[in-house]
Amino acid sequence: MKKNYWLLLIFIVLGSATAWYVLTQNKGETTTLGWDRKFRVENPEEIQKIFIAKRTGETTTLERQGKHWIVNGTSKASPGAVDNLMEVITSVELKFVPPKAATDNVVKELAARGIKVEIYNKKGEKIKAYYVGGVTPDARGTIMILENSEQPMVMEIPQMEGQIRTRFDLVGDAWRDRSVFALQPEEIQAVSIEYPKQRNKSFRLSRKGSGFEVTPFYDNVLPINRKVDEASVEAFLVGFKSLVAEAFENNYAKKDSVTQTIPFAIISVTNTEGEERMAAFYPTYRNDTQTGERRTDFVERYFAAINNGDWMLVQHRVFEKVFWPYDSFFEEAAKKVKD
Repeated sequence: MKKNYWLLLIFIVLGSATAWYVLTQNKGETTTLGWDRKFRVENPEEIQKIFIAKRTGETTTLERQGKHWIVNGTSKASPGAVDNLMEVITSVELKFVPPKAATDNVVKELAARGIKVEIYNKKGEKIKAYYVGGVTPDARGTIMILENSEQPMVMEIPQMEGQIRTRFDLVGDAWRDRSVFALQPEEIQAVSIEYPKQRNKSFRLSRKGSGFEVTPFYDNVLPINRKVDEASVEAFLVGFKSLVAEAFENNYAKKDSVTQTIPFAIISVTNTEGEERMAAFYPTYRNDTQTGERRTDFVERYFAAINNGDWMLVQHRVFEKVFWPYDSFFEEAAKKVKD
């Protein structure tokens, strides 16, 4: 019994000495058991501002303003882009620690291609900062390193296949909201649609008391003397809830020549605060695959010139729900029933 007792005691002493040696030898080195793996921001409501800087020089600042996020202090941010970003910031987790042999190369890659991310709270305090690098060979993990750390990590979003970097790697208009019109019916005070080639289809619609008034856009078009069908008006206004462009085309080289042509339609929407947003829609025609001739009988897309200076590409199938004619807002004449 005594022999076993002494053997147990020696085992405990040796084990403690080994643990002490490991801890002291690692003293001053980067640990993978503490702060350097904590990338996630637990409370999304705490986040007020996100600053992103690329090695190529582009910077983006996203800041919360009421219910929306603003890009670089000027434009409303794309809700989808912000949601994707916030998912990373609040859900990212450690996948694995790169092997020591690979660390030097990983750090060099981060120094060359890393995207700097800084996150601030409502007090203006920086609560998290890190660099986002490239992806692992299987494209399922993303290299990241916290500011002031020497140990890179391979990070992921649980249950998500794919990389994280692309969510930070946007520039310019890619961060912006692509909504051409985004208003609830009760937020709309007036709408006008001008069809330059179909003057009798053009109209002005506005609230009048508890109802609506619909009149011709052009003075030389005879007004329709029938009662306005308010159900039709409401159905029309619902169409402006979410009219989103396919893409920004602010760098399109032929804008000037396009604007010299006659637009298909010009839509103006004024909200209850008196703010007007206008878009002119210029058809884009595709060439026939067999003859090579331009098909002017079929329109899939329009260039939309917005009154704030933006130039956007929109799809007909998305916007056709608001291309209504003047005569579609009135009750049909009562039918005479013969005995």
